[in-house]
Amino acid sequence: MARYASVLDLIGQTPVIDVSALSPKPNVSILAKLEGRNPAGSVKDRVALAMVEAAEREGVLVEGKPDQILIEPSSGNTGIALAMVCRLRGYHLKVVLPTNVSPERRQLLVAWGAEIIDSPGGEGSNGAVRRAQQLSAENPEWTFLYQYANPANPMAHYATTGPEILADVPEITHFVAGLGTSGTLMGVGRYLKEHRPGVQIWAVEPPSGEMVDGLRNLDDGYIPPIFSDNRGTELLDRKVVVRPRESIEWTRRMAEVGLFVGLSSGAIMSGAAKCAASIPDDETATIVTMVCDDGWKYLSTGAWGDDIDDVVERAKKIIYF
Repeated sequence: MARYASVLDLIGQTPVIDVSALSPKPNVSILAKLEGRNPAGSVKDRVALAMVEAAEREGVLVEGKPDQILIEPSSGNTGIALAMVCRLRGYHLKVVLPTNVSPERRQLLVAWGAEIIDSPGGEGSNGAVRRAQQLSAENPEWTFLYQYANPANPMAHYATTGPEILADVPEITHFVAGLGTSGTLMGVGRYLKEHRPGVQIWAVEPPSGEMVDGLRNLDDGYIPPIFSDNRGTELLDRKVVVRPRESIEWTRRMAEVGLFVGLSSGAIMSGAAKCAASIPDDETATIVTMVCDDGWKYLSTGAWGDDIDDVVERAKKIIYF
């Protein structure tokens, strides 16, 4: 078995598993990349490390220098991943966090030593972004990595996730991922389009005005700068809408193939199933999708055992994903 010098060396090279048993069509294969196998438990490990390393290369951060402070808005996974990286690099991280996140999120941030700054829960992730921007302006000595605009976000996926997918699934015809910061779609999508121009890139988004946290609808008024900077409208072949109830239903269905996953991964798998259903019966296709994290951070939601109507109603008040 391999031996590693640091837990950060475990980021990336995540496995891909065949989940075609969930495909609505026998002529369409679906494969899932298990990003929960990253050390802090999500796809955001890649982004957190890439943003910190980019800041170090640029001299914005200096490893080992005392009293360096970072600030970042998050509803969960990015903050958790940054907390792990900052703990190992010796930086102090302040995370602007909506008050209505699930308790596991807060506990993990505390475990890695992050300082939590509350933002109004009713304002969701957009409110956390506004508060972080305000605090950054008031404290220019702090480092604001800002995942929504940081080019290291999509570059992490262009440099690692995309090549891994193509190496493991060279027959890929469709890539399906959630539309959040858009970093995964922009980075993986650009890499795949350059190396397999025929691959279709599908984005999963919630309906306008409905909350599937971890995902966003661009019609709700905030377009991440990295989406615009990477000409996201041109890169995407299609967007598919997944409602909160569907995300929970498909989170539960993932257990049929032995996977215990987070709720945004259920939403993305629902989108992958819709993609598969669109393929004509006389064609074959291979869809690769992302399992962004595992289900451990969502146990308090009751998503697996409670009445689904209760879970959907609860998700309007608590940020789960």
